[in-house]
Amino acid sequence: MSINLDLSVSIGALDLRNPVVTASGTFASGREFADFVDLSRLGAIVTKGVSATPWAGNASPRIAETSSGMLNSIGLQNPGVEAFVAKDLAWLAENAPTTPVIVNVSGHSTAEYVSVIERLESEPGVSAYEVNISCPNVDAGGMAFGTDCAAAATVTAACRAVTDRTLIVKLSPNVTDIASIAASVESAGADAVSLINTLLGMAIDAEKRRPMLARTVGGLSGPAVKPVALRMVWQVAQAVQIPVIGMGGVTTGTDAVEFLLAGASAVAVGTANFVDPTATMRVIDGITEYCHRHGVTRAADLIGALEV
Repeated sequence: MSINLDLSVSIGALDLRNPVVTASGTFASGREFADFVDLSRLGAIVTKGVSATPWAGNASPRIAETSSGMLNSIGLQNPGVEAFVAKDLAWLAENAPTTPVIVNVSGHSTAEYVSVIERLESEPGVSAYEVNISCPNVDAGGMAFGTDCAAAATVTAACRAVTDRTLIVKLSPNVTDIASIAASVESAGADAVSLINTLLGMAIDAEKRRPMLARTVGGLSGPAVKPVALRMVWQVAQAVQIPVIGMGGVTTGTDAVEFLLAGASAVAVGTANFVDPTATMRVIDGITEYCHRHGVTRAADLIGALEV
């Protein structure tokens, strides 16, 4: 027997038609996936990282396949905020007008993050910001914002001061206590947190006796990181009152449901998009099937429903 299913969830003041969003950097801004995916079915489109000025990215090779995952060292290559507004944002307004657009914001300093948000404040097509605090903080000697509570709070507060839109802070897993970082950005004004970003890893070509990435190390993503991601989402969800967007190895509807049960209010699909460009649609269908099978009428009722 079918049931009337409500898949909608909320991230702060942002209402999503379902919990499935795209993970930044794996879906560009949707144009490349439009032939395979109905963009109007997505909960939200999270764009690739946008910086104040164009970034060239890292040297190649910068992607390497690993067991149950991949390493990347792209370096947040992007053409800058002006090109993003003129090309990607304009395309999204025409081709996905009913789907919320969450712009991932990158920067080397607090001022750079702020400048991107200030530029986008006048653009009606932007629904929310995801501040990527895993970028190197040049003002602090290369230390990442996301590994220090005070630095994370500083950039969050600065971004909060220039926007009333929903502000999501993306957390780095390369820390000993991610819950403390989450609490610090919550206290600084974040409306939500997203996690996890990639785990630092490396791969070696034994025949050549050389690293497989030009920069030796890169970010590990895919199914290999899912147990770590689930643990961190569960810990953070218990430590903060704001919503959590969970990600890390989501390839099926069951994966997504596991993140919701752990406390996530929404789930991002990332590396799976490279393997199957229709992955987001499969995940939405999988959540729907799970809810029907278990008699769940509201996806929101799954959030934090883990029985420990």
